[in-house]
Amino acid sequence: MKFEDLLKKAKRGDKDAQEEIFRMYRPLLVKNSMDMGVFDEDLFQELSAILLHCIALFKL
Repeated sequence: MKFEDLLKKAKRGDKDAQEEIFRMYRPLLVKNSMDMGVFDEDLFQELSAILLHCIALFKL
């Protein structure tokens, strides 16, 4: 499936599409959740919530 189609589904509230996008970006979220070489769980959760929020706000 093309990313644009996946994003449209996610914006409509399709949980499977949201999870697929989350899986695609998980490595980037983990990378940016490191604080001085230590994984920060709270930061990861915050970034994950921001990703979902951005999906909802993204204009196609």
